[in-house]
Amino acid sequence: MKLLMHTCCAPCSVYCIDSLRKEGIEPTVYWYNPNIHPYMEYKARRDCLKEYTKEIGIESIFEEDYGLDEFCKNVVGDLQNRCKNYCYRVRLEQTAKYAKEHGYDAFTTTLLVSIYQNHEAIIEIANEMAEKYDTKFLYRDFRIGFRDGQAKARELGLYMQKYCGCVFSEEDRYSKKIEKDKENIRNTI
Repeated sequence: MKLLMHTCCAPCSVYCIDSLRKEGIEPTVYWYNPNIHPYMEYKARRDCLKEYTKEIGIESIFEEDYGLDEFCKNVVGDLQNRCKNYCYRVRLEQTAKYAKEHGYDAFTTTLLVSIYQNHEAIIEIANEMAEKYDTKFLYRDFRIGFRDGQAKARELGLYMQKYCGCVFSEEDRYSKKIEKDKENIRNTI
């Protein structure tokens, strides 16, 4: 099977690649992530993935599209639903389209490994894109290997990001601290 695997970062790819290889499937890693910001974060994740794919001898394709302006235009009206309505959709659509145009039998995504992502929404959108582009979506519930993949990524010294990717997800990770800081400021006035 000729499989194109949308890949958000090296750490998330570890278990997915290992698992697929055990099945006898050699995926092609596909980087397309215009939702990752700021640029230095985008660059760190991309460059780490480039090095990792070279190390393990796997074919990879890197579509450069930093996309901050486009991202902001598309999520500003509905920040709470940005993952489902934009982030997942734009990446999975581009992956399905590329797979169809370049003769892949199917596509999948490393987003399916994360225990923090909306798994059902990813599956729904991937199936929608498979139908739209007349290709196949290869579903695997990679979440079972999330912790093992992360541990192996740490052992390998891969860059381990601290948030999903967009500036709003970084804000989310600090939400409790932000509220606590606000409270402290109110109490000192």
